[in-house]
Amino acid sequence: QVRLVESGGGSVPAGGSLSLACEISGYTRTRGCVAWFRQNAGQEREGVAGIDKSGDRATYADSVKGRFTITRDNAGNRVYLQMDSLKPDDTAMYYCAVVRYSGLWCGGGLSRAEYYYWGQGTQVTVSS
Repeated sequence: QVRLVESGGGSVPAGGSLSLACEISGYTRTRGCVAWFRQNAGQEREGVAGIDKSGDRATYADSVKGRFTITRDNAGNRVYLQMDSLKPDDTAMYYCAVVRYSGLWCGGGLSRAEYYYWGQGTQVTVSS
């Protein structure tokens, strides 16, 4: 059974930093594309950052470019989101997600439809 667990959320003042981690278990040996999404109550879940299988290519939403960095470890079991220069607009529940079949090609984009397994989320709150 595939399971994703996010950690690292918290409350910081504007301009601060947080580092989120997503631990993936029960997945196949090969690595699949992973992405971070965020959502506030009553709003659509939006893609924030995605990373391909190799970890060489990352995709970012315009709103976080230059401030967030997505990486993954060599084993592929953990994916990280380093968030710097945080703004109050970054406040949301953050979720990580992985594609269903690691053996297929994936782009590591920011479309919800690309991802199948999801974590329970970790809350990030940025105060002004």
